[in-house]
Amino acid sequence: QVQLVESGGGLVQPGGSLRLSCAASGFTFNKNAMRWYRQAPGKQRELVAIITMGGITNYGDFVKGRFTISRDNVKNTIYLQMNSLQPGDTAVYYCNVRMFVDDYWGQGTQVTVSS
Repeated sequence: QVQLVESGGGLVQPGGSLRLSCAASGFTFNKNAMRWYRQAPGKQRELVAIITMGGITNYGDFVKGRFTISRDNVKNTIYLQMNSLQPGDTAVYYCNVRMFVDDYWGQGTQVTVSS
């Protein structure tokens, strides 16, 4: 079955950096686009970044050049390098893959940006 396991979250000061990872299994990783979403308390889940199977990337408007999504098709893992983090980036970050009409999610990793 599809499994997505996120890691790398934590507490960081404003202006700091974190690198999130998502290890995938149970499907043909290199044939699927992968996404990072986030959800802050009381807010809707929003798309952070997407990377196609060919490595083309796109980002939510709020990213503004601060985050970079990447993938390793040997390790079946995607990453989200987050720089210049701000308190508004505080959220649970989720890895996602969409296959046909089904969405699969990891358990999420908490990112807290606070001084």
